[in-house]
Amino acid sequence: MNKIEICPSDALVEGGAGHRFRVMLSDGESSAFVLRVNNTVKGYVNRCSHVPVELDWNYGQFLDDSGLYIVCATHGASYDGESGACMGGPCDGKPLKALNVSETDGKIFWQPEDAVLPHPEGIEE
Repeated sequence: MNKIEICPSDALVEGGAGHRFRVMLSDGESSAFVLRVNNTVKGYVNRCSHVPVELDWNYGQFLDDSGLYIVCATHGASYDGESGACMGGPCDGKPLKALNVSETDGKIFWQPEDAVLPHPEGIEE
């Protein structure tokens, strides 16, 4: 499957808001997001590993004030923004589902995989 363009690079500010998009998982539709942490673009499925609820506390807002940690708005589980590893709270050591994302020529791309596929109606929310 080909890479899919998600957004322009300048849509992601270091430690700022993420860009959400739609994906399909084995158990149905979900959202995913990309964000910039430590000058690197990272992507994750927008589901807490504790309970499958969306992570953002406001639309596209995933990171704490430091701009380094993703915090679940529902139960406070915290994850390392660079690796998706559980850092504390009810995630009990379970990481976020990472996506294969890249940045080339001023654009952010996602490479779908068998476990996370493009939404059949397009990725835009």
